[in-house]
Amino acid sequence: MSEKTVEMEVGATAEYSRTVTEDDIVAFAEISGDDNPVHLDEEYAAGTVFKGRIAHGILSLSFISTVLGTKLPGPGCIYLEQNSKFKKPVYPGDTVTAKVEVLEYDPKTGKASLATTCHNQDGALLIEGSARILFRE
Repeated sequence: MSEKTVEMEVGATAEYSRTVTEDDIVAFAEISGDDNPVHLDEEYAAGTVFKGRIAHGILSLSFISTVLGTKLPGPGCIYLEQNSKFKKPVYPGDTVTAKVEVLEYDPKTGKASLATTCHNQDGALLIEGSARILFRE
């Protein structure tokens, strides 16, 4: 089981990085049922605005959940809400770093507001948004 690595307080941050592989994309398509050819068919995807296959946006966004469930705040976190804007695509082989920052936290109610972002290995902003969670220490 994961252990909390960061204390819940305003300004606290935590990150998780993962390189998105071909296997990740195929597995996500199988699990989610989203077999859009932009994710799975190189020939099809080459003719799109992306000029090649891209990962599912929600696959990359799921790395925010990884941060919440394993680092900040960690085990016991309940994900209540996520608002996100997808800014740039994630290509196979990209390394995505998901970051969470605590903006507000009320220890009495256990509710927190967070800023959420994902960047690639070049520092390009892929996803930006906000989340609300419930966590009681």
